[in-house]
Amino acid sequence: MSFKILYVTATRTEGETLENIRDTFSVRKMSDNFEIILLVAGVGSISTAWTLNKWIALNGKPDLAINGGIAGSYKDEFIPGDVVMPLSDCFADAGIEDGDDFFTLSEAGLMGSDEFPYKNGLLYSDTRYSDKMKGLLKPVRAITVNTATGSETSRVKLLKKFNPDIETMEGATFFYICSRENIPFLALRAVSNKVEPRNKNNWNIALALNNLSEKLIDVLLTL
Repeated sequence: MSFKILYVTATRTEGETLENIRDTFSVRKMSDNFEIILLVAGVGSISTAWTLNKWIALNGKPDLAINGGIAGSYKDEFIPGDVVMPLSDCFADAGIEDGDDFFTLSEAGLMGSDEFPYKNGLLYSDTRYSDKMKGLLKPVRAITVNTATGSETSRVKLLKKFNPDIETMEGATFFYICSRENIPFLALRAVSNKVEPRNKNNWNIALALNNLSEKLIDVLLTL
């Protein structure tokens, strides 16, 4: 019986990272050992949650879920083209504003900081697979936002509050659902740009996705 992997991306372009390696992966490892299914779940937490939950309801749980895509980097050490592995994530804009202050849901007392699947207010990766990949992928702290950060004011606030390495628009949703459903999971993100006042001239999505494809081969061969 084959090992079923669900590869979840936000966009069709990000999903091509899997399509680009299917032939190479089949040559280097017996393809009948794995069934790899692509799920394009849409941009943002709401679309990801609905699409992923519907897929699970219709098809059952995969043996492993992998979230792949691009990300923005907060740190100079993570540059466009780097492929990283989020070990923690959170919904960074879910909370309460009080004047100039921002409080997360747990800080505001609206949920427990250790209420499953959270630990200290954060969502953590599945160590069954992330520990195996630490030699291949740089581990990072991630945050998930509904609005991609594009101003210095927002960047500074998020950096001060969460000290993230990267930002995405879907990662915490993927962590949350897989943890709730007890699905083994792993996340890979390729840095496409710095988090800064929005300047698409500094982005390199093509490099990020090319490197993500190459690293995905190594990940699959390590399973």
